[in-house]
Amino acid sequence: MIFLENDVIRLRALEPEDLGRLYKWENDTTQWHKGETVSPYSRYALKQFIAESHRGIYELKQLRMVVECKFSGEAIGMVDLYDFDAHNRRAGVGVLIDAIFQGRGMASQALDLLTRYAFGFLHLHQLYAYIAIDNEPSRKLFTKAGFTLSGVLTDWLVSKDGFTNVEVYQKVKS
Repeated sequence: MIFLENDVIRLRALEPEDLGRLYKWENDTTQWHKGETVSPYSRYALKQFIAESHRGIYELKQLRMVVECKFSGEAIGMVDLYDFDAHNRRAGVGVLIDAIFQGRGMASQALDLLTRYAFGFLHLHQLYAYIAIDNEPSRKLFTKAGFTLSGVLTDWLVSKDGFTNVEVYQKVKS
């Protein structure tokens, strides 16, 4: 079974050439309210992150892959497995698709490939995602992918109006 590609996209390792895109995506302040980022990343820090990524998920407890369009070879986003727990066979999931490629089903395809890889190759038992209550596109994405709402973290993230809740979605391998 091929885990990391379909007819349209592939998930691939980070390359030094991805530095510019990674810098843009990580430092997009319009996205920071959806997570826990509070300060920009330097090119130096991201260059080191790319250089260390060869160490793998078992050592780093994280795996970031680029979502690449197979037709153009263009990097259109990234996916993450983070907080990898080998003993309990679980990991958190993150998906980012560049704004100019959103609305084309790329996030759904990337999440499907990442899920198949996590369950089929890494033999994880479950995946989870923390999603801010006001992030309706992500809530729909994960629900459509078979993730179920399993809880709410009250006042989890600071927002422009004070605090916002975060929903926890899980997908357990069947």
